[in-house]
Amino acid sequence: AYTAQEIAASAHIPGKELAKTVILKVDGKMIMAVLPASDKVDFELIKEATGTESIRLADEHEFVDKFPGCEPGAMPPFGNLYGVDVYAAKSLTEDEEIAFNAGTHTELIKMNYKDFEKLVHPKIVEFSYHTMV
Repeated sequence: AYTAQEIAASAHIPGKELAKTVILKVDGKMIMAVLPASDKVDFELIKEATGTESIRLADEHEFVDKFPGCEPGAMPPFGNLYGVDVYAAKSLTEDEEIAFNAGTHTELIKMNYKDFEKLVHPKIVEFSYHTMV
């Protein structure tokens, strides 16, 4: 297994500049949370943002078939292409560029953040906190 922080280090990208994709189940429905690799999901904040009380991390077996051609845990943050709502951490908007897994744990895509926003139309919310790792 690869952590987002390990991928960032091997690509010589600071953890705050590499986005990781976390799949959550909200009221039984999958959503995609996109946040800096160095951050963790704050479940209270995401509950508030989604207006729900029922939220949890999705188990890999629940979503692995939803993202064909992608290695488990390496899905790019284009949930809109898979019929999954995308929530992007507000802190990602602070950087000019965004980097993320390209469907594998060894390849990354780096693009202008504004272009990402235009393509995906994520809901921008504050739902993560920084960890000192």
